[in-house]
Amino acid sequence: MTEEGPAARRNWFSTTQWSVVLAAGSEGEVESRDALATLCRTYWPPIYSYIRCRGHDAETARDLTQGFFAALLERRGLESARQERGRFRSFLLACVRNFLADERDRATALKLGRGQPSISLDLDEAETSYAPYQPASRETPESLFERRWALTLLDEAMRELETEMARAGNAARFRVFGPYLVSDTDPPHADLARELGITEAAARVALHRMRQRFGAVLREQVARTLDDPARTDDELRYLIGLMGS
Repeated sequence: MTEEGPAARRNWFSTTQWSVVLAAGSEGEVESRDALATLCRTYWPPIYSYIRCRGHDAETARDLTQGFFAALLERRGLESARQERGRFRSFLLACVRNFLADERDRATALKLGRGQPSISLDLDEAETSYAPYQPASRETPESLFERRWALTLLDEAMRELETEMARAGNAARFRVFGPYLVSDTDPPHADLARELGITEAAARVALHRMRQRFGAVLREQVARTLDDPARTDDELRYLIGLMGS
């Protein structure tokens, strides 16, 4: 990778999740709420999984997850991000660990989760989402958080590609090929071709290209969680390893 100058790095940083973090810690009320809502919608699953794995029941974990994000904004907890840039997953894990370690934060979380107006989170399916990733007997909350983080980025990349293909008029191809984007098994190319009304050769080429595009989208998702583009490949390899665990 070629060396980047200060201007290029600033431009890169403005496209990452760190720009959202800093906006969430800013003084502008509307801007802060919108930025935090963006973070919540994307990253609540690994936070919820971490809290559940720490021994909290489903109802308490829902409240704590809601309260965690609300408390970050209410107490300007995101200001520390200005000194802690790096991997966004590491920053967020440190934040939730500190949050749970403080009994006063825990009480505030429950209050925020049940009483005051809260940030909108789609937690109705939280336990259903958590169930497939329930930890093995020796898995730590931290390792579950990272594994769920990797799968969250995978899901985000899948949704982004689905939207992209739908806009291009290729929704049917995504529906047919989607289940095979991250599969190790050999797809039934002949069956897929018949379903789409194309030749088997065309189906092979189309799936190959779609996998390539999915890989690029996933890489972009990972890159957005970093403050330095040079770390992207290492982070991607690490997260891919977690997905297979």
